[in-house]
Amino acid sequence: MSAAPTARHAPPRDVIERAARIALLVLDVDGVLTDGRLYLGDNGVEYKTFSSRDGHGIKLLMSAGVQVAVITGRRSQLVEQRMAALGVTRVHQGDDRKRPIFERMLAEIGIDASQAAYVGDDLVDLPVMRACGLSVAVADADPRVVARAHWCTVNAGGRGAVREVCELLLEARGALDAALAHWLEDAP
Repeated sequence: MSAAPTARHAPPRDVIERAARIALLVLDVDGVLTDGRLYLGDNGVEYKTFSSRDGHGIKLLMSAGVQVAVITGRRSQLVEQRMAALGVTRVHQGDDRKRPIFERMLAEIGIDASQAAYVGDDLVDLPVMRACGLSVAVADADPRVVARAHWCTVNAGGRGAVREVCELLLEARGALDAALAHWLEDAP
């Protein structure tokens, strides 16, 4: 029996077909890997909340051979630390001009844009979303972003949306059952 993806709705066939070709998943941070809120302490220190489920999904996806990268307009040491903990080495921060970064990344890796997926939540993400093979908006994304995405998650940014995308990509590759088998097997 196939493990059901996190999402509560089945993606359309064209989304599955697009997802099956993905070799690189690119993620925005604020509003995608986090809930988009910025927490600032009295001392000026910035705090972010990341979903551990999203992190586990990223690890599962990378173990299946899909590369993961981050492109974010804000710069944060927390992002560096979290991505390092997950093993994500392609982290580009501090530049809102995401499409040129995306195009350089594709050239460095040696893949076509149709083999890349991008998850975003706001208008700054649209240039990359228009260029990639699979564009995904998180559930609480700007409505104009949702309208232009190939697929929209059920969960909000920072609350399991990235895990949904990871499981979608694994399912489309026929690798979800194997990725989850360790945890789903009945104990002896």
